[in-house]
Amino acid sequence: MIAAIAKPLGYLLFFLNDFVGNYGIAIILFTIIIKAALYPLTAHQLKSAKRMQEIQPKIKEIQTKYANDKEKMNTKVMELYKEEKYNPAGGCLPLLVQIPIIWGLFSLLRQPELYVSDPLMLEAVHDSFIWIPDLSLPDLWILPILAGVTTYFSFSMSQSATAGPQNPSLKAMKYIFPVMIIWWGRSFPAGLTLYWFISTLFQLVQQHITNRDKTVKEG
Repeated sequence: MIAAIAKPLGYLLFFLNDFVGNYGIAIILFTIIIKAALYPLTAHQLKSAKRMQEIQPKIKEIQTKYANDKEKMNTKVMELYKEEKYNPAGGCLPLLVQIPIIWGLFSLLRQPELYVSDPLMLEAVHDSFIWIPDLSLPDLWILPILAGVTTYFSFSMSQSATAGPQNPSLKAMKYIFPVMIIWWGRSFPAGLTLYWFISTLFQLVQQHITNRDKTVKEG
């Protein structure tokens, strides 16, 4: 399944490389195209998460009131969903659609030789980009740190956009996951880390647009 996704994405990436003549720039354009194509799903997921956080206090009230009657509690929660016009599965479907695409992208950028057979295209993965002499090799510090910083702000923006108390585990992940990204980025090909950085940066823009639109509607 991953190969079925990675191969057509590989054609797009290396078409862009032929067009611009630099693998690093091609990855940036490629990332923007993919994120823009997935934007409706991402926006729906973000809105669903925010909506869930808004009704969370009401859910907790029901859970407290009917703590000794699980069947009644579940019924009341479903009634609340219906009353609030909230679909609890609404935020899951976009994520499920994106997961195989994300795995395909990671597999393609980590091992492009598995999905692209053109020797000229495979040479492109060794292009230099700004300070990086070879995008097929890890960049030990700058790109991983940039990827970690944008990941941290993405988590922070997601949490600040939702009302109410935050799950302690989510608070911890805001710090742990960026550190993991930095650690992984120091071992992954620089091209893959560049993709993650640009992808997360673009997601920050998407989150800002989604939050701004929500604020405008509420105003």
